[in-house]
Amino acid sequence: MHDILAIAGSPSRSSRSSAVLAQSKKVLEAQGLEVETFTIRDIKPDDLVFANFESLELKKFTELVADAKGIVIATPVYKATYTGILKALLDLLPQYAFSDKTIFPIATGGTITHLLSIEYSMKPLFAVLGATHIKRGVFIVDSQIQRLGEGGIQLDEDIETRLQESLLEFATDIKQQKQILQTASL
Repeated sequence: MHDILAIAGSPSRSSRSSAVLAQSKKVLEAQGLEVETFTIRDIKPDDLVFANFESLELKKFTELVADAKGIVIATPVYKATYTGILKALLDLLPQYAFSDKTIFPIATGGTITHLLSIEYSMKPLFAVLGATHIKRGVFIVDSQIQRLGEGGIQLDEDIETRLQESLLEFATDIKQQKQILQTASL
């Protein structure tokens, strides 16, 4: 069973936000946490558009959310907010699907003008889904991400440091939550 669900909110296969999410997953796994990844591309577009609650992929996604202690959501910023397809997916979750979960948002965007997209668009959405523990997210300007071969990336030093520190803080929260649950079950 996974500790963290990593959700990739980009419809693009070569997305910077998805690459940052993959790198973040490695950091979290190095902390001894089990991370499951779900991408927007894992669900059929018709199931999203027509709200097919019988979709096997949607049922799997809902179970992954329910089983996770923490959720990392990475999305590119389009028109000052998260992707519409990510919103369509999250709209199909039960009303309080993020209750008792620690949420860590990551956003990538073309310019610094989208810096507040996490605060003004993502966090209110997560709160509507029942999240009460939303970590300070990390916004990364596309120019701070250098693409390497085979889908890899290199972040500028300052953003790499901020991301690493934030992920370690998130990992600590999830580990503490696991300990509390383990102690309670004894």
